[in-house]
Amino acid sequence: MIYLALGCAVLAVLLWASSRRPVFKRREWRFLSSALAVAAFAGAAYVGIRGEWGRAIVLGVVGLWLAATTRTAVSPVRAARPAPKALGDAEARSILGVGVDATPADIQAAYARLMRVAHPDAGGTDGLAAQLNAARDRLLKR
Repeated sequence: MIYLALGCAVLAVLLWASSRRPVFKRREWRFLSSALAVAAFAGAAYVGIRGEWGRAIVLGVVGLWLAATTRTAVSPVRAARPAPKALGDAEARSILGVGVDATPADIQAAYARLMRVAHPDAGGTDGLAAQLNAARDRLLKR
């Protein structure tokens, strides 16, 4: 029991000391959190069998918290995404593959043809679908 408390104290100090940069990356935190949750549940079962219900409840709650944080990072540091640049008419036409004299029906047909291939549900990517949407919206002035 003392080793579990010491381990949690060391982890708390490590996380407190790293205020700006994360000590553990997402994968390492998942592994560590899962291992500590299993240890907390095992400790709760052990002290529960011995009849110490207060400690068993506390360890059970700690185990549940650790199991819940297994799916999230401790301190996510995400890179800021650059703002999407505004498309020009020429760039939008080149993305959709239509000419200068294309009608709205031609633009919509080219968009539908390309979106069947580029949609994320059809194996495409979110970025490509977003570009097609932006190009269509630019040319149809939505």
